[in-house]
Amino acid sequence: MRPPVVVDAELEEILARASEGRRLTREEGLRLLKTSPEETLAVAYVAGRIARQLTGGIATYVVNRNINFTNICINSCGFCAFRQKPTSRLAYLLSPEEIANKAREAEAAGATEVCIQGGLHPEIDLEYYLSLLDAVKGSTSLHIHAFSPMEISHSSRQSGVSIKEALRLLKDHGLGSIPGTAAEILDDNVRHIICPTKLSTEEWVEIIKTSHRLGIPTTATMLYGHIEEARHQLNHLEILRDIQDSTEGFTEFVPLSFIHQNTPMHRSGLGRGGATGIEDLRLFAASRMYLDNFRNLQASWIKLGPKLAQLMLCFGANDLGGTLMEENISRCAGVNREMLTKADLERMIREVGLKPIQRDTLYNI
Repeated sequence: MRPPVVVDAELEEILARASEGRRLTREEGLRLLKTSPEETLAVAYVAGRIARQLTGGIATYVVNRNINFTNICINSCGFCAFRQKPTSRLAYLLSPEEIANKAREAEAAGATEVCIQGGLHPEIDLEYYLSLLDAVKGSTSLHIHAFSPMEISHSSRQSGVSIKEALRLLKDHGLGSIPGTAAEILDDNVRHIICPTKLSTEEWVEIIKTSHRLGIPTTATMLYGHIEEARHQLNHLEILRDIQDSTEGFTEFVPLSFIHQNTPMHRSGLGRGGATGIEDLRLFAASRMYLDNFRNLQASWIKLGPKLAQLMLCFGANDLGGTLMEENISRCAGVNREMLTKADLERMIREVGLKPIQRDTLYNI
């Protein structure tokens, strides 16, 4: 599978190994994450071929609705423009019934999934999360994809129960899967700068592994394009690959390009103000090759924009995520669009020569 761009012997060997399905070493992964722009195009070409062989020329999407139940948060992450203090006139907290109403609207519009996340409200505990699940589960048949590891840690701490017990209760009340957000970059040197009050890498990993052991699948994410370097990205990918080897509990990997415009980090001059297009391409292509135990690589159109997300389907991605219907966190950071329709997503997929297939949360067709 020789790329149409001349590369050196070392990179050509790495691409050949990846094409044959052989596992790449850390050194090879780092080489992929440090390619020149011309080399990146060669790597992306091969990543696209690998993805098409793996998936048989299809690309998937899910019809879903995002619900952010509160913007009140005790954390102060530098990359977040969504957070409000309890005293802010913009602060809100939705009741379980208000969330259930939004879920019913989504199901009536054809959704199969509702994705629920929110800030770390200082006055709510596990009981709120359970009542939220009960309200949605009691009035819809939607799959509930909800609560990041940070939210699970917060709710268990607020209620004085273990992580395992909190997860068990959440599952019993209808939690179907967990978004692997709050991962940001799984390197504590970076986390201490961009989200110093958030859970540690070790804590994130343990919550994810516990979820998988309890039969709760999760996604995996990476927030990139801020202060991290290639070595930090590699550490992150290595951790994800090791977890997947151990549990097989990840449904997909979702690289999340940093939306910087309205964030505290950007206003203070910290970081590089989001990834460039070539950085996006480099990470997607490298991830397709390095994460050899992940079938699904999602291009988040809300983070990349529809045009760049579509392009990633040519270069390693095989999924466009969901219709969303509403998305407050990225909107607050600077994104202007909150929803794409099924027709929008299917058109994007067809125009790159792939067959669009609607899936559910767990990638059942």
